[in-house]
Amino acid sequence: MSLSPLAYADSLRIGTIDFVSPDEIKVLIDIEAPDGVALNTGTPRPFPRINGYVLIPSDEGYLVAQVEWITIERSQYPKRKGMQDFGLVDLPYPLRKMSLNPLGVLAYEGRDKNDEDSYRFRRGVESYPTVGEAVLLPTPSQLRAIVESGDNRRIKIGTSPLAANAEVRIDPDRLFGRHLAVLGNTGSGKSCSVAGLIRWSLEAAEKKRGAKPNARFIVLDPNGEYAKTFQDLGDVRVYAVEPSEGIEQLQVPLWFWNSAEWSAFTQASEKAQRPLLRRALREMRSGRDDSDDGVFALRRRISSMLISLKAQVRNGETYEGWKFGPKLAAYTTDLEAYGRIYSQYTAQINQLWQAFHQTLLRPGQMNNRQDGSVRYSDFPATLIEPLSNQLAAFLDEIGGLVYQDGPNEDAPLSFDGAQFADHLETLASQETNSQYFDFLIMRIRTMLSDARIKKIVTGMDDMSLVDWLENHIGENQASNGSVTVIDLSLVPAEVVHIITAVIARMTLESLQRYRKLNHGKTLPTVLVMEEAHTFIKRYHDDAENQNSAVICCQVFEKIAREGRKFGLGLVLSSQRPSELSPTVLSQCNSYLLHRISNDRDQELVHKLVPDNLRGLLRDLPSLPSRHAILLGWASELPVLVQMNALPENHRPKSDDPDFWAVWSGEGLAANEQGEPQERTVNWKTVADDWQQHSGENEQPNLNEEVAQ
Repeated sequence: MSLSPLAYADSLRIGTIDFVSPDEIKVLIDIEAPDGVALNTGTPRPFPRINGYVLIPSDEGYLVAQVEWITIERSQYPKRKGMQDFGLVDLPYPLRKMSLNPLGVLAYEGRDKNDEDSYRFRRGVESYPTVGEAVLLPTPSQLRAIVESGDNRRIKIGTSPLAANAEVRIDPDRLFGRHLAVLGNTGSGKSCSVAGLIRWSLEAAEKKRGAKPNARFIVLDPNGEYAKTFQDLGDVRVYAVEPSEGIEQLQVPLWFWNSAEWSAFTQASEKAQRPLLRRALREMRSGRDDSDDGVFALRRRISSMLISLKAQVRNGETYEGWKFGPKLAAYTTDLEAYGRIYSQYTAQINQLWQAFHQTLLRPGQMNNRQDGSVRYSDFPATLIEPLSNQLAAFLDEIGGLVYQDGPNEDAPLSFDGAQFADHLETLASQETNSQYFDFLIMRIRTMLSDARIKKIVTGMDDMSLVDWLENHIGENQASNGSVTVIDLSLVPAEVVHIITAVIARMTLESLQRYRKLNHGKTLPTVLVMEEAHTFIKRYHDDAENQNSAVICCQVFEKIAREGRKFGLGLVLSSQRPSELSPTVLSQCNSYLLHRISNDRDQELVHKLVPDNLRGLLRDLPSLPSRHAILLGWASELPVLVQMNALPENHRPKSDDPDFWAVWSGEGLAANEQGEPQERTVNWKTVADDWQQHSGENEQPNLNEEVAQ
């Protein structure tokens, strides 16, 4: 016999409200309420259960609350529910009690197309219940409505064990559009979750589109885990330091690097070296004009002399006249060479040379030291201004002053690394403190001579900017595949942060320009950063110490702040959230939290959610593998998810080392003859491979040279 609606509602009752506050509701559990498994909802379900859901009738439907704790309270007398209980003796009696966190409202929306009750969950509570109101168990359909709430639930990522295994689906616009952080201990399932999110998104998009999706995922892989993860999807582009079958040579040309990245790599000082470095970059990037017009090259060089002299005269209180000596000597040498190169202007250039030479030879201006060096006396501004006037007059004659209104020092225009080092050395020779630039130049030359680094930054063949963008971000309609995996595992430590920063920055800037040229439309792209605590590490904001790691972190901070506007989503995976940049972590609007044991990491994660929702996060230290808590913008409410299972060949290669199998031989994979494959080692092969890729002689470590 079916129950009446009132009788059915009464059968779901499990307690009465005893205390109400905006962030906590306490409930006295009825004596008759289940104490292990509830059968009154139609299907067996554990009750009472920590982090489970209960309902409280309200004006709008039901207030949804989550169980935070359950305890026993010693009552002075038994709780009486009817006349039949008044015969009980007043003795101390144990009563169960639980605390609830209010989450939102489950509103009734009528009957659906299957003639079943339809509900819709929304966050926020407008009115709270009062003391004495009933607390109910949700039915299976109500549980599904709580967990499966939200629009555009397009991609299934798992099920919720706390909600009768209701499907957990996400909106990719919310998940990727406002950045996602996947956090958890090693071995908790982070990499599988990241790989799964990419795979499930692509599969759902392909099913909906009926063709390969116009999607773009770029995976920065420091551990070399993802090379074969997406092979079955087809047209997956994999780049690594050591190319092999299906894996191409990783190339990040040095002319992609901007001035900040060059400064960080060379450890250029802010006051002296960085301005010269930026000038050299600017002139190298605009150097392609020289071959088209020899007069333009002369104008540019004479303009550089004029601007430098005028700038030094304008120094005011910091004017140091003796510094003109080395500069005038270098200009004299240059003018002598220009007179031979630009024969049509030999007479005029010789006049300039004569003026500079005579200024240097004025009595008392040059003093030869015993060690062979030259000491210069102060050159008053009255001696320098006539030279500036002569340079300006010559410039007017050959076409005028050349301003640096062409490519700036950060434009990705091709130049040769060796020529850049030579040009920088030439510019340094014109400075009074040229000895301070020796290390700067040596560091660049060392990089270019290191076989490990050279093939990454110079490449094996000529690569244009267009080629690089098509290969790494994807061609039109992603015709060459939707996934790019960049294996950073063998990138030398000296440049790995710079290489990562350049790839991330080039991706952002290319999408910025796409939006500019397409009337505000964006090209949705997802950048995945594994081991984010290594590359997006918090740092002290010190302008004097802009090392490679800081520059790398600053690039990702910019992506976190501005990427959404240009269609660039960020997915971070890290086992140490407490070491991540606070700027990046705070810009992540969604979090997928696996098992976290470290107390500092737990403390940081607890700050991500309101106080009344922290009960669920207490599960973090004991979460099993494949289980995670999804919270933030991608989910209407924090929900425990059992992630979809991935076949072994679809998982990243991040398994724990099989110590026992290797030690004992038990469980080793078998060969074709069925015999266990012992783990053998040939160190000569390792050494040969190592030395071959490092050059015949081991290259010096750049950081060690700094210390020396």
